[in-house]
Amino acid sequence: MAAKLRKGDKVIVLTGKDKGKDGTIVSVDPKAGKAVVEGINMAIRHTRQSQTEQGGRIPKAMPINLSNLALLDANGKPTRVGFRMEDDKKVRFAKTTGDVIDA
Repeated sequence: MAAKLRKGDKVIVLTGKDKGKDGTIVSVDPKAGKAVVEGINMAIRHTRQSQTEQGGRIPKAMPINLSNLALLDANGKPTRVGFRMEDDKKVRFAKTTGDVIDA
């Protein structure tokens, strides 16, 4: 199945502790159905100091379920994603406006 949300997409969180916040997708794990969004679902990770990096309590963005994310359209509103064929090429489009997301 084609990916409705991809790396680099601007998304908004629909449910959970970060509801209403928006960010950019850093990575997607389609097998697990999760994505890491910049600045969303932050957790503190304790790391040991090494010769190359400082240790301590470091905030890290944890994966969030894809069903809890919605793509932001050109108007800044959450939208669902659809697929259609344009010039023998499958493209994603925003269901609210009908605009093509990626050309």
